Amino acid sequence: MPAQIDKITVNMDRIKVGVIGVGHLGQHHARIYADMDGVELAGICDTDAKRAKEFARKYKTTAFSDYKEMFGVVNCASVVVPTDFHYHVAKDCLQNGISVLIEKPMTKFVAEAEDLLAIAKEKGLTIQVGHIERFNAAVRALDEIPGNVRFIECHRLGPFKKRALDVGVVLDLMIHDIDIILALVKSEIASIDAVGVNILTGHEDLANVRIRFKNGAVANLTASRVTDKEMRKIRLFKDDCYISLDYIKQESVIYRKINNRITGKLINIKKEEPLKKELEAFISCLKTGERPLVSGEEGLDALKTALQIEDAIKENLKTNA
Repeated sequence: MPAQIDKITVNMDRIKVGVIGVGHLGQHHARIYADMDGVELAGICDTDAKRAKEFARKYKTTAFSDYKEMFGVVNCASVVVPTDFHYHVAKDCLQNGISVLIEKPMTKFVAEAEDLLAIAKEKGLTIQVGHIERFNAAVRALDEIPGNVRFIECHRLGPFKKRALDVGVVLDLMIHDIDIILALVKSEIASIDAVGVNILTGHEDLANVRIRFKNGAVANLTASRVTDKEMRKIRLFKDDCYISLDYIKQESVIYRKINNRITGKLINIKKEEPLKKELEAFISCLKTGERPLVSGEEGLDALKTALQIEDAIKENLKTNA
């Protein structure tokens, strides 16, 4: 194992990035970095050596089977491993001077996320958390619509997939909407009422939660990974309008009352690949020193709320047992 170092000197003209984990999502991280200006994809790591070599050949880089071999080679890394390993992999990277983009959820436990933040602060490194929907063009367009959020309804539903099964649907899917709602409402939580059902795994596969905020806003979220058809939608009611947003289509319609009639208008949105925008933002933060749109602090806030929801689900199950 290489000796620990405090910080790697970063060449801002060409940042060397590594991808740790080239599964379903990690392979797309590698694809985008390989084609990004001002970036060198310096390494790909996966415990499946054959898979690592396959993508290393495809994107003309070096394959590693142990991420610790990348220390001293890369300036930053995407951590795209199962949630159970987020903390240990990210911690090792940070302790060796490597800034990280950690896929959501940031970690499995609050104490782990807090430890990563402390290390990053001590070493002057960047943590960005992969809440990809923040980079959805339709979501970004919401920032331009004035008014206070009063009510939010979210549906994130899809068929069962044999991945991310080390966590329940709250940490797997609902956490995307939790992050967005916290960013939109900007208020402390007053109460959480949640229910969940285990169907195909040992964790909740279907969950519904009602969150009340201290500023009076209310959010109702439903997430399922056992639904036949995929749906990812959010509806927001503001002071004088209602917005319906489709994450998948990157489309948003705003409805207003005009002359005693409800009139809908499609918001003009330039569709882009959210993951590409997310990775570009990560690299930009490394070059400029700016705070990421979804920093480690935001990742921690989303994690805390998700775990509160899981606790509420467990308490509800006990009460109704």
